[in-house]
Amino acid sequence: MEGEDEASAQMIDEINANDSDEAQHHRPITNGEQLDVEAYASLYSGRTKDTCHLFIADHCGVVSMQLEALRMAYDEAKKGENTQLFQEIVQKIDGQLGPSYGPNMAWADSVDHRAEQRKEKLENELNAYRANLIKESIRMGYNDFGDFFYAHGALGDAFKNYVRTHDYCTTSNHILYMYLNAILVSIEMGQFTNVSSYVAKAEQTPDALGPISVAKLRAAAGLALLEAKKYKLVARKVNMSGYLPGRIVIFFLNKVIDNLNFRNFLELVPEVRELIHNSYSSHYASCLDYLGSLKANLLVDIHLHDHVKKLYEKICHKALIQYTHPFVFVDFGMMANAFKTSIPCLKKELEALIIDNQMQARINSHNKILYVRQADQRNATFQWVLQTGCEFDRDVKSMLLRASLIKHDYEVRSSRKHEILD
Repeated sequence: MEGEDEASAQMIDEINANDSDEAQHHRPITNGEQLDVEAYASLYSGRTKDTCHLFIADHCGVVSMQLEALRMAYDEAKKGENTQLFQEIVQKIDGQLGPSYGPNMAWADSVDHRAEQRKEKLENELNAYRANLIKESIRMGYNDFGDFFYAHGALGDAFKNYVRTHDYCTTSNHILYMYLNAILVSIEMGQFTNVSSYVAKAEQTPDALGPISVAKLRAAAGLALLEAKKYKLVARKVNMSGYLPGRIVIFFLNKVIDNLNFRNFLELVPEVRELIHNSYSSHYASCLDYLGSLKANLLVDIHLHDHVKKLYEKICHKALIQYTHPFVFVDFGMMANAFKTSIPCLKKELEALIIDNQMQARINSHNKILYVRQADQRNATFQWVLQTGCEFDRDVKSMLLRASLIKHDYEVRSSRKHEILD
């Protein structure tokens, strides 16, 4: 489907190039050149914030933005205890930010020394707890070890220690806390199979689940489904969580337009709100124009970057299909004007949809007309009614037969030949 992907990308590019000033809908939101790295990264915290900085530096393609992200990553790393991450950032900077952002061996040695002392203390405490056989103390000891390894970037060891607390949990709140820690580390390690598994287990402790915990679990489940490219399920999961970032909401338009829970969120991102309304008002060119303007920023999102191309393709295809629904035939010129694209690009995209069986239509290349095959709704309705009647008749007969058997106390016994013989 490489040709199909290229056609979708080309169509969006042409829409951006042919954009006019005739309406306020066509105002671009932002682009990769204007990304405020500090504001963007402030949406995250902890290790994820460091990951965001490095990801922007690796994928933005703009030198000034790359150096800004590395500078912020350096400052953020010095607030933590992960010296391995710090050395990785220093290597990426490679002296481009001056001597103030070089390898600080004194700081790294000091942090490593304190880490060894802290680790030795935790080991002694845990051994004492084991000797006394106090379950709650042992649980806290393993949990402290998990926090220690997590802070120092040893995610595998952190995961092992968090999971070990399960045998020493005495309340459902303890179990939920363990699951949430395991989910967090699994997400950062990219092990989304574990994420799905632990989310399912955590949902089996309803007495410990509060609104915040439920939202976290649904968001984690949404990330796992996103990794599996199950976009409709992602929309449902994240829609139920009560929180949907503006960068994700644009891909799940029909799930948020009438959702009262998200109206307040949409007020915080007016550009995305306009994008959604443009989609539902059939202002397809404006909608795709907004998407094109957002694409550079979405490509540096740590979770969405691998899915942007596919999701853009799906949105573009859906817009084309929806446009043709009311018509028996469509003139290429009018359709190309509605999407602000060229006729050759539009024709190539429609051909791909027809070949992929997403659109039931045929193309008259000479006259540049698309003939849409309309389904016979009357015949389809009659067939559905007949099928429903047959199913109802079968169900009623089955219920009458069962009632008659119960009335006459008739029981079908299993044959002896099914019994296990010596």
